[in-house]
Parts: sequence; C-alpha cells; structure tokens
Amino acid sequence: MSQQPLTILFMPESAYGPTNNCIGIGDVLRRRGHRVVFAAEASWKGRLAPLGFVEELVELSPPAEDEGQDGGEQDAGRFWKDFIHETAPEFRKPTIAQLETFIRPTFQALIDGAVYCQPRLRQIVAEVRPDVVVEDNVVSFPALLTGGAPYVRIMSCNPLEVRGPQVPPTFSGLACGDSSEWGAFGKEHERTLRPLWESFNAWVQEQGAPALPDLDFVHTSEHLNLYVYPEAVDYPREMGPTWHRLESSVRATEAELALPDVVTDRPEASALVYLSLGSLGSADVELMKRLVDVLSRTPHHYIVSTGPCHREYELAGNMWGQEFLPQTKILPLVDLVLTHGGNNTTVEALHFGKPMVVLPLFWDQYDNAQRMAETGFGVRLDTYAFTEEEMRSAIDRLLGDEPLRARLAQVSAQIRSHDGVRRAADLIEATALSRQRQP
Repeated sequence: MSQQPLTILFMPESAYGPTNNCIGIGDVLRRRGHRVVFAAEASWKGRLAPLGFVEELVELSPPAEDEGQDGGEQDAGRFWKDFIHETAPEFRKPTIAQLETFIRPTFQALIDGAVYCQPRLRQIVAEVRPDVVVEDNVVSFPALLTGGAPYVRIMSCNPLEVRGPQVPPTFSGLACGDSSEWGAFGKEHERTLRPLWESFNAWVQEQGAPALPDLDFVHTSEHLNLYVYPEAVDYPREMGPTWHRLESSVRATEAELALPDVVTDRPEASALVYLSLGSLGSADVELMKRLVDVLSRTPHHYIVSTGPCHREYELAGNMWGQEFLPQTKILPLVDLVLTHGGNNTTVEALHFGKPMVVLPLFWDQYDNAQRMAETGFGVRLDTYAFTEEEMRSAIDRLLGDEPLRARLAQVSAQIRSHDGVRRAADLIEATALSRQRQP
C-alpha cells in the first residue's frame, strides 16, 4: 500500500449488478485505508455510506413531479427498474428483433442519463480530485476521462461486449461454434445502432473526451481494463494487453441469513434450489407467477428472490423468499440455481460450483445462457415458451449429473483461488500509484 491514502472514485451503473460489483472491490480498497467515493445514482442515497464509502449522488434524469420534497427514501436502482418494467413485452421477441425495440432504446436511455448528469459529474470529479476513476457501465461518461486521473474500465457484463470477428455478436445468444447467423445479426446491429453511436460520439468529443471506438459506446482504458468471467467459460480469443480477467468478483459485504424451516426441514431427496431473475427480471409478474406454479409441482424446495413486485404474487408451500436476499450467502447452501443469466449471478454460481437453468430476458443474458449451455455448466430454456416437462427435465438432469458436480467443484476451487476482488483492488491501486510516481 502507498504511504498516503488514495482517493478512488467509482461510477457504477445504477442497477444492482454493477453497483454490487464495485461495492465488493471498493470494500477491499477501503479496508486498506483508501478513501473510496461512489458517484452513484440518486436512489442509492443512504445505502453506500453505511458501508464506509463517501456518497456523491447524481441524477440521471429530471426529478419526477410526484416525488415530493420530503427527501423520502427511493428504491435503489429505481431508474432501471421502471425502464425495464415499461419495456418488458420486448423480452418475448427474438434477440435480433430486440436490437430495434429494446437494445437501441436502452442505449438511448443510458446516453440520456450520461448527458443529463455531465455537469454534476464534472463537479464531483473537480471536488473529489480522485487519484483514479473506475467506471462499471456500458456507456461513457466524459467527465471521468477529462479530470486528469487515470481511467479504469470494469466490464461486469458478458465479455462479448468487446466485439470481435472470432466470437458471436454481443446480445445475440448465438453459438460460439456456429457462425452461420453472425453476419446477419452484425448487420442489423450496425443498422440499428450506428446513427445513435455517431451522435453520442460527437457529443463525447464536444465534452473534451477522446473519440469512442467504432460502434462502441464506452471507452477502453489505456491504463487498465477488467472483465469478470472465469477462464473455464471464457471465449477463445485474446483481449489485448491492458485487459485483465477476474475469475470472479464476489463481494464480502453481505450479512448472514437465517433460513426458515420451510427450506431447512425438507426430505433428504428434496434439493434446495435458488430462483432469481434479478431485481429487473423479477418485475415480470406473469413470468414469476408461472415459475411459481410450475416449480410448486416439483419435489424440491426453493429460495426465491421475489423482487420489487413481490406483493403481486404468492409463493407456493415449498418456497420461501424475500424482495432482497444476500445472494452470496445463499449460493453456497443450494444445489441448483434458476437464473436469468445476469453476469453477476452467472459468475457467482460458478464461483460456488452450482449448475444453472438459465432463462434469459435481455441484454447479455442470452449470451450467458448460451455459453453455460455450450460449456456444459447449465441448461438454456426458452423463458416464455418452456414446457413444464422441459423445466422438470432440466432440473432433474442437472441435479443428477455427478460428473458435472465434480467438474464444478474443480472449477469453483480454481476460481476462488484467484481471489478476483483482491486482484481487482491490487490492479486499481497500482494504476493510481503509477500516476502518483509521475513527476
């Protein structure tokens, strides 16, 4: 560690996955004596300071007229929960159709947020005077690149976010070993996103930041880029000298959880399964109702992350859940994970050696679902068209596959031995120190 504490500024996307990822890394740096500041979306107010971080809040859009003036507590990550809830019908479309109806509007919303918060973010950077800035997002925030501190990029999405000719197109969910549909998807990707990229790239340069790479909405750092994906499932390509793989990035900040009798007192033949579609996917109430119905007729017991709409449906008798659950404390206890394929959950399941049934909804979840299926660590199902028999068969097959469990145990041990959170902290710290040593 350095002689003097560093000031490290994190700017995560407001959704739980990127923010939790930065919390885990930031906690290691905080424990080393550094000052860790979060430029967090405003709905995270009061949730980061208790963890020992400095909160510098940013709004991504004008306050709603009905929010009131009493400073009442908002739901963390509300910005993206509301957006996903409004666009959820698009999740039923094929991935190539989602480029037009979901991916482009999502990038537009992200860009709108970046533009809106630019004055406030520039102010934060000037006042905080960080030794290094760390962004975990999928669009660029120019103020992070123009304040004079080294910029570090974290990619906590599927690594196909860094596009290349040797791998399937990002967001496609296409197979790694069959390139027959890659070209058509790539052409539609460019058609739908190039005009948006061109206008955003022009604005980024107007703010004094470098030009964006072609058709990329976020800068690659000249100093340090981190991505979170285990070697056992990573894609067969080289990422470049500034890229460093983190085998996992599992935070140690969550509280222990006491489980009720409904999940602990169960027959020996009954497995314990964790169901989580993430804070965004679980807002699809009809999907959650169907899953509860289908899973209620299996012999297993379930811990369910019920999400923001938990009052709109009821769990079955073989289930227990809460709106928010400490996922890193639950995963070691279960036998199987039913997941939407969000990158955090996918990597954390592998970290703890758990097989997955993956029900992708949007963004990189299709890529993770496909990758788990083609590497043998999970089963990909059609989220809205799976049959009850397909679900039962997938669960039974994964639970009964002893060679897979042995393989997962080996992969889990390898992942945990790399201690990705500490490695990320080491690399970020070294990047900041390199700047301090410059004359």
